[in-house]
Amino acid sequence: MRPSSFFTIILLLIFSTSFAFAGHGPAGAPPAAIPEGHVAINISGMITDSHSEPVNEAKISVFIDKTPVFSDTTAHGGKYLARFACPEEALPDATFSVIVRKASFATQTLQVTADQFAQREGNCFITEDIVLLRHMGPAFWIATITFLAAYILISFELLHRTVAAMLGAALMLVISYTIGTINPEFRILSYEAAIGAIDMNVIFLLMGMMIIIGILKHTGVFQWCAYLSYKLARGNVFVLSVYLMIFTAVSSAFLDNVTTMLLLTGVAIEISLSLAINPLTLLIPLVLASNIGGTATLIGDPPNIMIGSYAGLTFTQFVVALALICVVSMVALVIYTKLVWGREYKGAKIENVEAYTRELKERYKITDATLLTYGLAILAFVVFLFLSHGFWHMEVSVAALIGASVFLTIALVTGKVNLLELIEKDIEWPTLMFFIFLFMLVGAVESSGLLALIADWILELSAGNFFVACSLIIWVAALMSAFVDNIPFTATMLPIVAYLSTVIPGAENTLWWALALGACFGGNGTMIGASANVVTVGIAESRGYKISFLHFMKLAFPYMIISVVIAHAWLFIFRPV
Repeated sequence: MRPSSFFTIILLLIFSTSFAFAGHGPAGAPPAAIPEGHVAINISGMITDSHSEPVNEAKISVFIDKTPVFSDTTAHGGKYLARFACPEEALPDATFSVIVRKASFATQTLQVTADQFAQREGNCFITEDIVLLRHMGPAFWIATITFLAAYILISFELLHRTVAAMLGAALMLVISYTIGTINPEFRILSYEAAIGAIDMNVIFLLMGMMIIIGILKHTGVFQWCAYLSYKLARGNVFVLSVYLMIFTAVSSAFLDNVTTMLLLTGVAIEISLSLAINPLTLLIPLVLASNIGGTATLIGDPPNIMIGSYAGLTFTQFVVALALICVVSMVALVIYTKLVWGREYKGAKIENVEAYTRELKERYKITDATLLTYGLAILAFVVFLFLSHGFWHMEVSVAALIGASVFLTIALVTGKVNLLELIEKDIEWPTLMFFIFLFMLVGAVESSGLLALIADWILELSAGNFFVACSLIIWVAALMSAFVDNIPFTATMLPIVAYLSTVIPGAENTLWWALALGACFGGNGTMIGASANVVTVGIAESRGYKISFLHFMKLAFPYMIISVVIAHAWLFIFRPV
């Protein structure tokens, strides 16, 4: 069985399981009939943590004096309802104890007496919310150590990131269901919670765009754009690099930076060889541009997809808040490229510009104009839905899926593509699988309290000051994303920024933009900082053009610092919301 087929089967199984569990809370038995001579006691409320976030799957036990009368778990949203019978003669002197337990939280006990109840038609009612305080128990340390171990394996490529994430998620689940069954303090997360942590909006959005780009690739449009850039540059290599950077940034904004670099890396290498320059002098500026361009929109970079989905931000909000700062950063990149690589560009050997232009024209043609026409029309419709999805109250993944399904139908009916080849080669199943298991990992450390601990630390350090919090988020995000993949870091920061946005006056959406700019711009710092970097360097190495970690960092890290300084100043001056 081919690896891609294996990933396809696993992914479909996870999809089907996630739908099977969608919307299911804890299974509670229906309330029993109240016996004669008894009173119905109803105790309800919300179980939340110290951040006012609902606590799901907390175990609730109710005792009358020392006699157990009720046991259940909180439903989705942290809600609970304890309904049970109490003998009428025992009610006046009874003390009701509600005990709430969950791993990584200190056990909380609420005591209620009869005089606190509201009574109506033989029923007693009371609503009491309970706050659970975090406790760094065995589940916390196991989840934290497992997450950090997976993080190290992913960041330094000691193990394929998909396998590392799968191993971490599976390990925490098996500990929860073995040791956690014996001792609840070791229960990190349930299977249902792990499935619920997967953001299917992100998964389906990536899948849909992969299908659209996979079909467009068969038209030759990306190679043709490279030829057009060279033609417009008229042999000036610096101008050519500027055109290619602009094209890369725009493509990354409306497609995604990983796909853009997959398509353009090979073309850039061929052009570099014909000009007798090192391909890395074109590739590194292109990958920097792809990360800057991808920052401008909701769909351009995986961290933005995750932020938009988590915070409910629209495509238009991303463009309004971030597009202009990305344009300014691109201007800085053009200047930086001239200073760093300008001398090498001047050394390019171009014996006959016109002849080489004609050669590129013959080599890089539009191979299927009809399919390209269909594709561009569908892509325009998808982008329209992206821009207006807030009006329709529609997830962006729906737009990507309808575009992909219509385009795929046209391509199959006309015989333009091979379905099996498209599924196996153009859809990055390992990437989708990585996202799935990453969401599980982050769900585990969120449940265990690590993220709450970090949020409290940032909040304490910022003392509730917006400017300090914004500075911490953008610079911590940038520096962390430079040395580790920005996808898992962003996933880690999402609930932290959500909490800070609610408790810091005047923060609104600005802290989300600080996270997006820090994570995306910071990804330019090193060769492992962003997925597009890894893809580009990998293709270049396969063609014999290897670059070391330190050499890439020497060239790219200074620009990363420049771009983050610009973004930092921009956030303070304009405060986009």
